[in-house]
Amino acid sequence: MNEVLPQLDELLFPSADGVSVVSVEVTDTIVRVEARTTTKRAACPDCANWSRRIHGSYLRFPRDLPAVGKLVEVSLRVRRFVCAEESCPRRTFAEQVPGLTRRFGRRTERLRSLLISVGLALAGRAGARMTSAFEMPVSRNTLLRLIASLPDPPAATPRVVGVDEYAQRRGRIYGTVLVDVETHRPVDLLPDREAGTLAAWLVERPGIEIVCRDRATFFAEGATRGAPQALQVADRWHLWHNLSEAAEKCVYQHRSCLRSAPRAPDQEHEQAEPVGSSPWPTGQRFAERTRAKHATIHALLVAGHSKRSVSRQLGMTLNTILRFSRAATPEEMFTGQWQSRATKLDAYKPYLDQRWQEGCTNAWKLWEEISEQGYPDGYFNVRTYVSRVLRGKPQPVGPRPPSARAVTRWILTHPDALVESDRLRLKAVLASCPELATLAEHVRSFAHMVTDLRGEQLPEWIASARSTTDLISLSRFAQHLERDLDAVIAGLTQPWNSGVVEGHVNRIKMLKRQMFGRAGFELLRKRVLLA
Repeated sequence: MNEVLPQLDELLFPSADGVSVVSVEVTDTIVRVEARTTTKRAACPDCANWSRRIHGSYLRFPRDLPAVGKLVEVSLRVRRFVCAEESCPRRTFAEQVPGLTRRFGRRTERLRSLLISVGLALAGRAGARMTSAFEMPVSRNTLLRLIASLPDPPAATPRVVGVDEYAQRRGRIYGTVLVDVETHRPVDLLPDREAGTLAAWLVERPGIEIVCRDRATFFAEGATRGAPQALQVADRWHLWHNLSEAAEKCVYQHRSCLRSAPRAPDQEHEQAEPVGSSPWPTGQRFAERTRAKHATIHALLVAGHSKRSVSRQLGMTLNTILRFSRAATPEEMFTGQWQSRATKLDAYKPYLDQRWQEGCTNAWKLWEEISEQGYPDGYFNVRTYVSRVLRGKPQPVGPRPPSARAVTRWILTHPDALVESDRLRLKAVLASCPELATLAEHVRSFAHMVTDLRGEQLPEWIASARSTTDLISLSRFAQHLERDLDAVIAGLTQPWNSGVVEGHVNRIKMLKRQMFGRAGFELLRKRVLLA
């Protein structure tokens, strides 16, 4: 055993000096290692003075890493020393073995480090399942407590910092993530997205030279107040995304130009009128009931029954029988003030008929369009009008016109990347609508600025876009660019962008899903910065 003990010291405690293995006991489920400390002196944790005077000793049982699938428990005898400094308030203190134990620790430092790594990677429940598979079981709360006890990483001042928002609680609580764009590492997380919070963070780091951000006003204001010396760079992806939204609105406003075939002849409209001429066509419950009553009353009258007799037999008033008897056809009974009264939908029926002939057969879409025009009622009335009146009208002949979103996608796609069929359909649309042709020219010129980094051409592009009175959304987009002109020009000139920041925002979403409701700000910040 004496020849084996030195090898056990090197194998079990390679990074701990002053520890000697006394014995090793192996059972079916656990390995017990008995060890003791061999140092002759220890430093007081309060006054840092060394002491050689031993007060006593006691046993500690820290858990260690598993060995060959078995739990390892260390029975470590440590000593308590008497502090040699008379002015020190601590009279006695227990020695700690660097790299092996810590005060009040129930695990060795190497087991604790491994559990922290698992917790940073997998968080609570998933991490607890993984530790059980590795024969070092702990609860999910233990893993989260270990993460929360970690100190913050050393603060560093990046030269190029990326700023973006992330959702702590979507739609309600938002925070700010800051990333070193050069090293792709997160620098810090802020609890909100206020301009003052970002400005205070930037003031403490005067070495920042470039700030990459989107066009949010609170980030622009915070960067201006906190780092006036830094160059602000607007992210190109956000610029292109905002342009795509404006382009889609412009295409939608000119959707009448997207019809690839003429409207159906007027004769078809005239033929369709009789279908909806009767106020109560076949299939209506009220109409069928009225027709049945009319047929029954007239059959009884033809059979020789008097009107009073028919009234008694059918349980109707005499006046009702008289009205039915005077009507030669059931359609003469289809009268009444509530059947033909004016409704709020009447003013929008011509527009609905026009959109129906243009190929829009979605009742919900039609309701959204007239709601934007001021229609105050709900969707049910529009659906009823579509099902009862418009369904009987003929559909336009020819292929269905492309949607506004499809045309927008064709305009935003590089011409060389379009398939031949889409390229021909886009050419036909632009030939039939000069406004959309102008929109395509502006989009492609902006795309050249984005891809070739020609930010010096932006003022000229803005002036040209603002002069397009028929493309209101594009003009508004250009007007908004003028409010943040310097940052936009820098974004279209400098190679920096916020792509790495967006990646960390997605990573934060994953971490929040792992921790569910336990993902408070402090715990989330630890995982983002230390993982």
